[in-house]
Amino acid sequence: MTTPTSRRRFLATTLSTTLGAGLGIAALTGCATDDASGSANPTPGPVQPAGGAGPGVEPPITTGDQALQRLLEGNKRYVENQSDDVDEGPARRVEVSKSQHPFATVLGCVDSRVPIELVFDRGLGDLVVVRSAGEVLDHSVTGSLEFGVAELKTPLLMVLGHQRCGAIDATIKALDAKETDEEGDIGYLVKALSPAVQQVTGKPGDRLTNAVHANVDLILAQLRTSSVLGPLEKEGKVKLVGAYYELDTGKVVVS
Repeated sequence: MTTPTSRRRFLATTLSTTLGAGLGIAALTGCATDDASGSANPTPGPVQPAGGAGPGVEPPITTGDQALQRLLEGNKRYVENQSDDVDEGPARRVEVSKSQHPFATVLGCVDSRVPIELVFDRGLGDLVVVRSAGEVLDHSVTGSLEFGVAELKTPLLMVLGHQRCGAIDATIKALDAKETDEEGDIGYLVKALSPAVQQVTGKPGDRLTNAVHANVDLILAQLRTSSVLGPLEKEGKVKLVGAYYELDTGKVVVS
C-alpha cells in the first residue's frame, strides 16, 4: 500500500531526482555552515530549486492574505477528506527543532472537537495555536498571541469561534438562571463571555450561534486595543480576522 506523499517529502523526492546525486545530501537538507564551529547545521524551512517553486513546493508566506488563503485551502482539503500526509514525522521534527517559522497564529476554543492543526490540514511548525474556553482573553492568552505575531512574525491572527460552543452555552444558561457565581475560575469565564450573550439576547436567530459570532467580534475588538497588536495591524504587518467553525461540516467560514 502506498503512503500519501506530504508536501515537503514530495519536494525532497523531486529535488533528489531532478538535481541529481552530484549535489549530495546537502541540497536536500539545506545545510549551512555554523560561523563559530564550522559544523553543518540544517537550514529551517523547505528547500526550493533554482528558478522558483516547482511541483509540491509551497511558496513563502509574506502577507496576511496569503496566510489566510493557505489556511482555507487546508480546510477545504479537510472538509473534502483529501488531507495531505501532514508533516509530523522524524524528518520534519528535526527540520523544525532548531528554529520555527509559522505562518499564522490562531486563537481557538479548548473544545476537543476543534483540533486546530487538523482543521486546517497543517503539520509541525506551521501554526501558533492558542486555546482557551470560548476564546476568552486574559494576560497569558493575549501575551501568547502577541508573541506569535510580534516575535514569530506571523502575518495573520485568526480568532476562531465554533458551532455549539459549550462555554458560551453554559454562560447563556447561567445568565438565564441568574447564577453567575460559578465555583473556581469557571465564574471568570462566565463573566468574560456574558457581554456577547447580552448583546444578542432578544435578537432574531439562534441565540447560541449569534453569541458565538458576537464573541469573536468582541475579542477582535479587545485585541486591537493591545499596544502590540493594534499598531502592527495599522502598519499592515498583521491581518486580524474572525472565523466560525462548523462542527457538522468541518468548514471554516471567515466572518
